[in-house]
Amino acid sequence: MKVVVGLGNPGKAYERTRHNVGFEVVDEMAGRLGVSFRRGWLTKLLQAKVRLAGEEVLLVKPQTFMNLSGSAVASLVRRRQMEPGDLIVVLDDVELPLGQIRIRKKGGAGGHKGLQSVIQSIGTEEFVRVRLGIGPRPAGEELVEHVLTRFNATEWKEVKAAAIKAADAVEKVLEAGPDRAMNEFN
Repeated sequence: MKVVVGLGNPGKAYERTRHNVGFEVVDEMAGRLGVSFRRGWLTKLLQAKVRLAGEEVLLVKPQTFMNLSGSAVASLVRRRQMEPGDLIVVLDDVELPLGQIRIRKKGGAGGHKGLQSVIQSIGTEEFVRVRLGIGPRPAGEELVEHVLTRFNATEWKEVKAAAIKAADAVEKVLEAGPDRAMNEFN
């Protein structure tokens, strides 16, 4: 079984914020496949089972705050006895222009505390990540302030289109592998 984890912060207060684009991508995937998220049994996550590329795939939204995402992901990885290669993490990236997608097969956290939490909690960097650009922070704005701000109407339209493209990228990773997806979407 493959698992696609969208990183974000739970609750209405964080909807449509820059830090929640990972949730937007897995929501897009669930919507196009006609499934709803349910609370996981004894876990701090929402999950939806789907079938993609002939394989069962679990879409996941941790319900911990971003910087603690790793605890929910590690619990799932241990319980399902998953290999790191079965994990795809979708997250925001302040270093990428708004709407740009970057897929990597492994690597460090790049300063992203949610991704750092996942890496530390599962003990490896050997999993696919799909990053979605949220644009650089304005001069003088703190990083935390930037990632927790909501997109304006114009940006939101661009983010929704990018979430569709990022969902396509995740599906390509599942169907054809990360190398083919990187060639097509990076």
